[in-house]
Amino acid sequence: MKLDREFAHPPKFTTQRLRVRPMKFTDAKAIFEFKSNEAVTKHYGQEPKSLEETRAWVRRRLTEPKRRDSIFWVFTLKRDDTAIGSFCFWNFDPDFRTAEIGYELHPAHWGRGLMAEAIPPILGYGFSRLGLHRVEACPLADNEPSKKLLLKLGFKYEGNLRQRVFFRGHHYDQLYYGLLREDWPKSNRGPTLG
Repeated sequence: MKLDREFAHPPKFTTQRLRVRPMKFTDAKAIFEFKSNEAVTKHYGQEPKSLEETRAWVRRRLTEPKRRDSIFWVFTLKRDDTAIGSFCFWNFDPDFRTAEIGYELHPAHWGRGLMAEAIPPILGYGFSRLGLHRVEACPLADNEPSKKLLLKLGFKYEGNLRQRVFFRGHHYDQLYYGLLREDWPKSNRGPTLG
């Protein structure tokens, strides 16, 4: 896997309605807007973050690329550079050429197909430039929108870890989805950079 440069300098992408770009320090307040929203964070079993926690999280992501544990992007509308969502590759296993994905979107933009628009060029980049063979996603079982999105993107449901996540006094099942390079449509393999 070709990761050294990619951790330090992730590329930008453009879609019909969005710009997908590397995260920067000035995004902390906008990221806080969705990381502090219970409707967003409940879908991955975490309590909402404070502004201070969000700033510290952004700082760690940007100052520790040598840790090689994640690559983060934010989504913005073309007419506005304010982050409305994010995407990451993380849990890399260079030996197996795999990575997990995580993503979130401000609820004000739900139901408009923006995630299905933003994610394909990044997946194409993962398969082409990062040399990934397999991409994984692990939503909680009650996250219906995420399950539908993953199936729409071509992921296959591969299994259920029963009551794996404990959150707010309840145990939740975690689902596993996988996407292989060979399953990724040829038309989506090359990212639209810039």
